[in-house]
Amino acid sequence: MINTESILQRPISFLKGVGPTKGELLKQELGIHTNGDLLYHFPFRYIDKTKFYTIRDLNEESGEVQLKGILRRLEMIGEGAKRRLVGTFRDETGVLELVWFKGAQYLQKQLSIGGEYIVYGRINMFNHQFNIPHPEMDLVTPENTTLAETFAPVYPSTEKLNNKGADVKNRRKLLKTLLAQLTEADLPENLPTYVVQKLRLGTRFQALQWIHFPNDEQQLRVAQNRLKFEELFFLQLRLLQLKRQRKDSVKGYVFEKVGDYFNEFFTTKLPFSLTNAQKRVIKEIRRDLALGIQMNRLLQGDVGSGKTIVALMIMLIAIDNTFQSCLMAPTEILAQQHYLSIKEYVKDMGIEVAFLAGSIKGKKREEILKRLKSGEIHILIGTHALLEDPVEYHHLGLAVTDEQHRFGVEQRAKLWRKSLPCPPHVLVMTATPIPRTLAMTLYGDLDVSVIDELPPGRKEIKTLHKTDNYRPQVIGFMKEEIAKGRQVYVVYPLIEESEKMDLQNLEQGHEALSIDFPAPQYQISIVHGRMKAIDKELEMRRFVEGESQLMVATTVIEVGVNVPNASVMVIENTERFGLSQLHQLRGRVGRGAAQSYCILMSSFKLSKESKERIQTMCRTNNGFEIAEADLRLRGPGNIEGTQQSGIIQLRLADLSKDEAILKTAREIAQQIIEADTALMAPEHRCLKIHLEELYQKNKGWSRIS
Repeated sequence: MINTESILQRPISFLKGVGPTKGELLKQELGIHTNGDLLYHFPFRYIDKTKFYTIRDLNEESGEVQLKGILRRLEMIGEGAKRRLVGTFRDETGVLELVWFKGAQYLQKQLSIGGEYIVYGRINMFNHQFNIPHPEMDLVTPENTTLAETFAPVYPSTEKLNNKGADVKNRRKLLKTLLAQLTEADLPENLPTYVVQKLRLGTRFQALQWIHFPNDEQQLRVAQNRLKFEELFFLQLRLLQLKRQRKDSVKGYVFEKVGDYFNEFFTTKLPFSLTNAQKRVIKEIRRDLALGIQMNRLLQGDVGSGKTIVALMIMLIAIDNTFQSCLMAPTEILAQQHYLSIKEYVKDMGIEVAFLAGSIKGKKREEILKRLKSGEIHILIGTHALLEDPVEYHHLGLAVTDEQHRFGVEQRAKLWRKSLPCPPHVLVMTATPIPRTLAMTLYGDLDVSVIDELPPGRKEIKTLHKTDNYRPQVIGFMKEEIAKGRQVYVVYPLIEESEKMDLQNLEQGHEALSIDFPAPQYQISIVHGRMKAIDKELEMRRFVEGESQLMVATTVIEVGVNVPNASVMVIENTERFGLSQLHQLRGRVGRGAAQSYCILMSSFKLSKESKERIQTMCRTNNGFEIAEADLRLRGPGNIEGTQQSGIIQLRLADLSKDEAILKTAREIAQQIIEADTALMAPEHRCLKIHLEELYQKNKGWSRIS
């Protein structure tokens, strides 16, 4: 028996048919360094090679077809860029043209006139005749007749690979060579027998054979199911193991009592009744704070659901237990808004609230730092300046971060150093609803609380879709709202690749609005990412304080501007925004008592996906429903935040389609971790070994949280 380690860990260049040049190319283009990398480089689709067509059967709807016949003629036609290779292909029912625009000279040498070929490709109509551009060609030999009995895998490729003889066809051959060398003993089972039997998963060896070369759809389904489960299961197992290890080893401050500050605020200061969802979340957090384990909790809630009041009430529990709290926000203006609203909520309660950001300098800064260290300041609110070295707390017990600013390793270490002997409890707030599957993957090591209810009396934002020919009516409506004393946002897209063009759009939009809303009767603020921070702050402040009636901006206002007086959000070029981004932008209005509106402007011509996005926005205000639709439409790789979050790239599983598999994987992982956290039981030895292998391959796993 061949040793698995030596086969799967062997450099790819040693595999028969590869060699140093091709090996280097596979490394550079696809990250395939070893035979194991090749084995786990899965097809993204399959060609059904179980059926042959005849030329007489073909029609415009035939799509991808497989034919068997004789190559009768080959001819190079045209000059320069229009040069192409044209072949005449015949079976017993008719004649068909084959065309190649790239690699023509190479192919002319490779193909043999008069040879019998299996041809595969997509039918195309040109000059009232069928042809197949760039078909796959396989000379019929005794060895390759089996090709016509399987689903042929199609792998991701690049132009370089195709031009250097390492195309999809070549990779099929390499995988056949590799799989022929492996036996069942070479791929030891990495799941406990009882899990494989309970879920009827099939063996690992069988799954890896069938994922590349299934004989039919049934085999393909069995292979995909097994490998998707495996992928999601090990991800969940690692996340839950980290979570359990942290809970077992990282002690946290015990907040024993709910005292005078909390009770006074709840009975006499709370400006409105808490929703049932807010009460439930406060109970969940209070339970965490009494356990003596460091809390790491994600608080999800739609825009306007009342996350800040929940965070404040938890800070009051911290004060009741002689601890300080800090609240960090991504921008100075958002931090300032938190500071003003919290200061207002707790006035006359003897609670000291301070604000710290980069703009606070000199004696004022020194005074804040001194009072913080002595314990006079109970709550410190600001930007990431709160983590800087000179900032010393007297007794920090709770850190709240707003808008998905999750701690990186460095930030967490800085925070821990400011709170000895135990790290502070951490509450991460986000107004970006995260679909359940993503939350389980991105935040699998955090406890999650959800505020899924809006305060009573809040009016739902009316969302309307208008095309450019309705612009005069939209301008008229904006003027009516401004005449009532309201304010209006007009937002333009900003996509990095075309920043110049977008800026031009913004500037042209600003010019046009200046004609429709002339000074001095109207004042317009303008904000975009290329402005200096100080100018941006100034323009935002003008709008916040009501000096300007219109705010023309790019998506920099997506997070954090709270202007209760703004009642209209106009979004230009709506088709260029993602669903979650549109929902975030809509959440900038509807913060006051007045009826608010979101107007989605677009051109007439819309793709199917754009239409679906706009219809979803007009149909619902529910952020979680929107997040699920966004995941379905765009896939997890494109959901904002996932690229930077440390999420492991999934090879096969799709979070938008495989929720049922993920749920099962998480449930089983949870049962195993609860019963055997260190995976010491004999039946879990295979899990321990496989996790260690994965950990070696992906060092970032230890930092996923």
